[in-house]
Amino acid sequence: MPKVEIITAKGHENIKGTHKTTFEITKEREISIRADCVIGVNADKGLLDMNNKIKNEIRKSKKLKFEIKLPDYDLSETVTAEGNVNLSLNHPTDMVVRKSTFICSRTLAIKSDKAAFDINREMIYLLSDPKTELIFIIFV
Repeated sequence: MPKVEIITAKGHENIKGTHKTTFEITKEREISIRADCVIGVNADKGLLDMNNKIKNEIRKSKKLKFEIKLPDYDLSETVTAEGNVNLSLNHPTDMVVRKSTFICSRTLAIKSDKAAFDINREMIYLLSDPKTELIFIIFV
């Protein structure tokens, strides 16, 4: 049975979801219009807050699955990516999923099959409303 980590976040008027190589969820409450990878703000966790057992599994895992859900609209998106032994998973506010293999303190996963640009446009549109709730589930 997979272990899970659940993060809740909110939409924001500046969410555009147009970044072609990453998507991000952040604990920050405000983002600028330039933050084109952000799909959720005001998250209840950053990488630092995640369960250490989950982090250890992410570092060992070649296959990760994420689910991005908008529960009020019965919409969801599945993303697959990889963990890596070099992930620090200790950023206090951000979690970034990348199509590339670039790793920094903000990186949750690499070799993702989706970036912000690839996420269902209806979901991104709904996330431009600060009242929209996002649930991000990490399966390891």
